[in-house]
Amino acid sequence: MTARTVVEAAADVVASGRCTGCGLCTSLEPALTMATSSTGYLRPRASGPGAGDAAALRTFRAACPGVTVTAQRPPGSTYHPLLGPVLGCWEAWATDPETRHRGSSGGVLTALSSWLVTTGEATAAVGAAADARDPRRTVPVRIVSRDEALAAAGSRYGPVGVAGHPEAGAPGTVTTGKPCEVAALRAASGADAPLLLSFFCAGTPSQHATDRLVTELGMPATEEVAELWYRGRGWPGRFTVRGAAGTEVSTTYDESWGRSLGPTVQWRCKICPDGVGESADVAAGDFWRTDERGYPLFEETAGASALLARTPRGLDLVRRAAAAGVIGLREIDPDEVAAVQPLQRTRRSTLAGRLAGARLAGARLPRFRGFGLARLALGGARASVRTARGTFRRVRDGAAARS
Repeated sequence: MTARTVVEAAADVVASGRCTGCGLCTSLEPALTMATSSTGYLRPRASGPGAGDAAALRTFRAACPGVTVTAQRPPGSTYHPLLGPVLGCWEAWATDPETRHRGSSGGVLTALSSWLVTTGEATAAVGAAADARDPRRTVPVRIVSRDEALAAAGSRYGPVGVAGHPEAGAPGTVTTGKPCEVAALRAASGADAPLLLSFFCAGTPSQHATDRLVTELGMPATEEVAELWYRGRGWPGRFTVRGAAGTEVSTTYDESWGRSLGPTVQWRCKICPDGVGESADVAAGDFWRTDERGYPLFEETAGASALLARTPRGLDLVRRAAAAGVIGLREIDPDEVAAVQPLQRTRRSTLAGRLAGARLAGARLPRFRGFGLARLALGGARASVRTARGTFRRVRDGAAARS
């Protein structure tokens, strides 16, 4: 049955395992709010049948990343097969030592957001931060000062729907979000989209993974969690929990992501064509130091980002921020970035196989346009076939439905 309302359309996306939890639908339909599902992911929940707004339904169908995602081709950009549109590429870092230390990889996005709001160039910044009431959870936040930007610095490896924040996508704002959130805002706003910043993303883990890790590390169940951060405060930083009574427990980024968080990434993220923020004006990722095999080293050091300007507006922002002394830059080749991002490289190059396997097993998938996935698969046909077979088995056994 064809959906007649945003409520019905969103329910269909969730039921078919295509939801990213971005939150966009809640900005289109007042009857929808985001809630944590039984499996620990954010999903829209309806309080009623909805308004039946035809324009909102059209926007949902054009912008929901569970329905469709289209690769961007901004004017003047070169399209890199693994990294998307590029107008400029640098190794970058915040020049302010505190911002660089607090950020996950050099603090560049924090520095840009802070600079834009403190100079008045942006009326507000929208991003994600720990919930003040329960720091194990992550919530969308409004930022209007340097202190608020610093408080929100660092990656949050838990469910959050930034695209559902009332000011995400509002004129005059700057929004930092996951690639799916930024793609949704870009598609919903079109030429009127505000400044959009994004970051390289490996997917959204279940909230249950964070909760389990807190317990496994030895935080007493009777002690209230006062602070929790996943990364940052060094590079890459440690997963750290502080209790209200002074207890502190932590583990390495490699252990927290590799053993606890990463394995719980939701199904829709495993079929994502864009883990690098292609729809943003500016995107940043870890510019890892690597071993002789090209795999990242997680030794603590001063943070460094790979920074990509994707649009003329993004290129202008980066250049002005550097001229103002907000960020430091060293120009690099995009291939250098792809070389130190093995997860993004492998996922992108084998995605056509994963999608084929999922379709053969009967999964309903979003439409992905313009990403050149078939051409990438041809360069590693054997790996794509293996991926297709493995995905077919997992989907057939119900893995997609469970997330």
